[in-house]
Amino acid sequence: MQKAPRQLLNIMAMVWLLTSVGIAIVHGAEPSQPGLPIVIPVAADGVQRASITLDSYSYSPNHLIVEAGKPVELTLTSVTTLIPHNFIIKEPAGNLSIEQDVSAGKTVTITFTPTQPGTFPIYCDKRLWPLPSHRDKGMEGKLEVR
Repeated sequence: MQKAPRQLLNIMAMVWLLTSVGIAIVHGAEPSQPGLPIVIPVAADGVQRASITLDSYSYSPNHLIVEAGKPVELTLTSVTTLIPHNFIIKEPAGNLSIEQDVSAGKTVTITFTPTQPGTFPIYCDKRLWPLPSHRDKGMEGKLEVR
């Protein structure tokens, strides 16, 4: 009979720890602030290149403007030490669908070619249960295709 209460106490302690750490992270982070749009130039090789920093609940820059029909290469760098992020763009008609995980402290490069003009939300849907998702905490931006 002693093991069941001890296991329950261990589980409760773990939930408390995760919740309190998550709350400290939530309160210590600044969500994405709307920034000036960044127009990504087309390089001599025809590729549009940009670097994006993924931090606690923010992308920087968080508003990119690119040309349709030309390849886009984004270097995604997470500067967090524990919390993983992702970079998601999902266009409802399915013309643009990107979902890339970026582990804490890592860099990943993605390449895609947007074909349709429009403005598409960028967001991170990671979350530590029972806390809100990173997107709910402000980790979002937009890709504007012209």
